[in-house]
Amino acid sequence: MSWKYLDKAKPSKERMYDVIRAPVVTEKSSAGSENAQVTFRVAMDATKPEIKAAVEGLFGAKVKRVNTHVRKGKEKMFRGRKGRRSDVKIAVVTLLGDQAIDITTGV
Repeated sequence: MSWKYLDKAKPSKERMYDVIRAPVVTEKSSAGSENAQVTFRVAMDATKPEIKAAVEGLFGAKVKRVNTHVRKGKEKMFRGRKGRRSDVKIAVVTLLGDQAIDITTGV
């Protein structure tokens, strides 16, 4: 089955808030803002079309492209026992033209 035949319905407002978890504020993501890029931590089951619809719906900005990657959790010691941090999915959203999102104000 081809992907173009899947239902492209807009996700609900509740699902949009579930998809976008938090902004990522690091030195590297701040450098991306010069290229109209914003970085978010997103749900592990979120797809690129869902992320695009959520950013456009919540922030009112047009999205050019969405790149995602899964950051694997590290193995760490917790109280003398070996543990593992959770995996996290990161989305780098490129905006069209001169649009911007102010992540400090919240949603």
